[in-house]
Amino acid sequence: MTGRETAVQSPPRDTGSEIRRHELAAFLRSRRERIAPEQVGLPRGRRRRTPGLRREEVAQLSAVGVTWYTWLEQARDIQVSVQVLDALARTLLLDPTERAHLFQLAGSVDPTPATDCPAITPAVRALLEQFEPYPACVQNSRYDILAHNRTYGLLLCDLDAVPPEDRNCMVLCFTHEDWRSSIVHLEETQRLMAARFRATMAGHLAEPAWKMLLKRLRTQSPAFREAWERHEVVAHRGKRKEFLNRHVGRIRVDHTDLWLGPEPGPRMVTYAPADEDSRERLERLHAIALEREPAASG
Repeated sequence: MTGRETAVQSPPRDTGSEIRRHELAAFLRSRRERIAPEQVGLPRGRRRRTPGLRREEVAQLSAVGVTWYTWLEQARDIQVSVQVLDALARTLLLDPTERAHLFQLAGSVDPTPATDCPAITPAVRALLEQFEPYPACVQNSRYDILAHNRTYGLLLCDLDAVPPEDRNCMVLCFTHEDWRSSIVHLEETQRLMAARFRATMAGHLAEPAWKMLLKRLRTQSPAFREAWERHEVVAHRGKRKEFLNRHVGRIRVDHTDLWLGPEPGPRMVTYAPADEDSRERLERLHAIALEREPAASG
């Protein structure tokens, strides 16, 4: 064997995942050590030497095994489910930026709807306000409502009263009674939404957030299961819609999607009045939203 042959080495191993595991371990340790036991309802005790929480306390609060969590902090090569990451984020009291960092280090997609989005700049928020008194919102491709103006907030239900994790048009359309009762042609709307969701999900079949949303819809809504089993697919397109608003009555609007980037991702959903009566009713609805605003912020 020649010297040149002996110099040939095996391909270097991928160290990217290893680096992420060590970063994840260090991040978890740092977040654990900053939390006082009292913040999560635990007694401090006299013999506590560990700054912050102990590993076994984090494991117990997150409903995971102590050994497994220890391996995670030791940067062992183990698989971490999105459910466990979600539990750890809650236990460690992570803010939205820290939570996103946790999922990124773990190489996972956060299954909960985002409350913020890079596309929602101050300029986009200003456009939402400028569109008033007409309803408008920003949705991502999974139908999470990322931002909305005041008129939209009262169009189908009191959206501000809905928990952030439930502000998803699919979830609301199939499971929220006020939202459902505000849609005049509910069955047709549900069928079209399921068909659009199936068409869009084709590009996200392996993503945990999409799979968890699909599982939730199939579990909670017989109507969704029936529509889903049709295997229908339709593309996004503008459509005239009719709503029965509990404050001002029947409203007819023309729905338009304004895409916020070159790819079908976040979009601004707008509703322009289809007739004079609807225009006047949207103006009244906006006035009601303005009247409610001081009480909501107080």
